[in-house]
Amino acid sequence: MRVLLIKTSSLGDIVHTFPALTDASNAIPGIQFDWVVEEAFADIAAMHPAVRNVLPCAIRRWRKAPFVTWRNREWHDFKKRLKAEKYDLVIDAQGLIKSALITRHAQGEKVGLDKHSAREPLSARVLQRPIAVAKGQHAIVRLRELFAKALGYEVLATEIDSGLPSAARKDTSEKKSIIFFHGTTWATKHWPTEYWHALAKLSSAAGCRVVVPWSNDEEKERAHAIVQGVENAELLPKMTLAELLSYMLSLDGFVAVDTGLAHLSAAANLPGVVLYGPTNPGLTGVLSANSQNLSATFSCAPCMQEKCTYQGKEGAGIFPPCFSALPPDAVWRAVFAAIQ
Repeated sequence: MRVLLIKTSSLGDIVHTFPALTDASNAIPGIQFDWVVEEAFADIAAMHPAVRNVLPCAIRRWRKAPFVTWRNREWHDFKKRLKAEKYDLVIDAQGLIKSALITRHAQGEKVGLDKHSAREPLSARVLQRPIAVAKGQHAIVRLRELFAKALGYEVLATEIDSGLPSAARKDTSEKKSIIFFHGTTWATKHWPTEYWHALAKLSSAAGCRVVVPWSNDEEKERAHAIVQGVENAELLPKMTLAELLSYMLSLDGFVAVDTGLAHLSAAANLPGVVLYGPTNPGLTGVLSANSQNLSATFSCAPCMQEKCTYQGKEGAGIFPPCFSALPPDAVWRAVFAAIQ
């Protein structure tokens, strides 16, 4: 059976889809997926063993320069490639207008979230078989249910299997190496830089090695501030996502804000801690026996807002103030427990 999967972004959304792919592979031997995904995440999507081909798209880039896209025929060529193959099933696993535009041009029975289940209800209008999946569940749970209903099997109450290589547990006597994933999209999801620096000091004092990655100039500047003057802390060279995943498998643990790299780490069974202020781990937290979600206990958290509007005095001097409820010493205790 050949299925076209449409789930273009973001990194966290891509990783959340892996367990559903594993379920489908276990339930339907020989099933193969082609996956339409943003070009930046193509290497990651290709890592799942059920994925036969990746069809990179560039919706983000195309929207920024529509005239250039029309002139160089990228969208035209992408549609031509999409229409070239006939699939047994086309699954829109995103439920957005942008994914519906892609689904519309694919060849095969089109299924996906119905208008009551999708984030953007109009996306369901291109579907031949809309599927109801209750909101308010974790993203991984929703995707597993969607795939099961689309493909006609029952989701088993088994441990989540992302299908990725797993980090190997090291000798407990060895010096521990921890990676800090400090970069994220919303300003409100950033743990304060001074907290990261303090956590690096605590980790180093405990005999751990700290490594800090970056992907752009802003992240590089923050990474420098985190490792500045801290023994056993170092800045990593710039890496691709695939290179970073391979490197992560040799480490002992991670600390992250709510970012796609946190989900990638958890999917690889790397022990760690993820810090949640304005967002809700019940909907998008890591689901792994080796990882822990730490939520800020704060009057307005989780607010689910990209901009902080808090006007109270609690957490004064800290931005966002909700993270004052997750100070470095408390986070270090959780990290230390995770990597033992």
